[in-house]
Amino acid sequence: MNGPVVSSSMSAAITDQEFALFQRLIYKIAGISLSDAKKVLLVGRLSRRLKHYNFATFSQYYRMLATGQHPEELQVMVDLLTTNETYFFREPRHFEFLRDEIIRPRRNSTPFRVWSAACSTGEEVYTLAMLLAECMPHAPWEVVGSDISTQVLAKAAAGHYPLERNEGIPPDYLTRYCFKGVRSHSGTFLITPDLKRRTSFYQINLTQPVDPEIGDFEVIFLRNVMIYFDMETKRKVVGNLLPRLKSGGHLIIGHSETLNGIQQGLESVRATIYRKP
Repeated sequence: MNGPVVSSSMSAAITDQEFALFQRLIYKIAGISLSDAKKVLLVGRLSRRLKHYNFATFSQYYRMLATGQHPEELQVMVDLLTTNETYFFREPRHFEFLRDEIIRPRRNSTPFRVWSAACSTGEEVYTLAMLLAECMPHAPWEVVGSDISTQVLAKAAAGHYPLERNEGIPPDYLTRYCFKGVRSHSGTFLITPDLKRRTSFYQINLTQPVDPEIGDFEVIFLRNVMIYFDMETKRKVVGNLLPRLKSGGHLIIGHSETLNGIQQGLESVRATIYRKP
C-alpha cells in the first residue's frame, strides 16, 4: 500500500483511505472518475481549504462536506478539482465542419443555437460566436455555454483574457471581435459587447437531467470532458443531452473521445461527429 501523500507546503497529508473518500464524493457529485494518479493534484488543490478551516486532516474536511451543511464549500471543492484546459479554436476541424457542412448549406431562417456543454472559461463559446457572426451576419443565432464550475463560468461570462490567450484567433477576427486592454487592463483583451450579447452561460451538471427551459439546439459541442467519465456516466451524460438536440442536429465530441457502445441512436457522420436522425 502507498504511504500518505504530503502537500508541497508539508501542511497536510492524505491517506489512501481518505483519498478514496474524495474519489467517491467527486464521482457522486460530478461523475468524474479521479484516478489514483490524481492524488498529488487533489492534495495540492485542497490543502488551502484545510488551512482555511484550520483542519489538521483531510478526514475532517471530508466530514464537513459529507454533512451537507456547507453546500457552498462543496461547490468550492468541485471548482478546485475539475480540470479546465481550453483555448480558442481548439481542434479547428470541428469548426470547419460547422462552417462548411452545417451553416453554409442551411436554408432555415429559425434561430441557430449552439451549446458548448463543458465550456470551462469560455474560449470555445466565443470561438463559436466569432464563427457564427462571420457566417450568419444577418441571421439570428445564439451560443450557450455551461459548466459545473461556477468559478470558470464567472471568467467565461466576463470575456476577459490574458493577451497570450489570443493565440489561435485569426488576426481579422481578433480585430473585429476583441478589444485590447489599456491602462489597468494592459496585457489583456476583452470580447466585444456585441459578441457577448449573443452568448449566455449556465451552471449545469451534465450527469443530471437538463432543464428543458434551456431550449433545443442545432449543434452540441461536448468536447474533452468524456475522458473523465466511466462508461456508465458517459451513457448517462449523452442520454441527458440528446433530448435537447434537435432532429437532424449534430453532437461533436473531442478528437481523443468516442461514443462506441453508447451512441443511443445517433448516426456517425465522421470520427467524433454524430447526427441525431
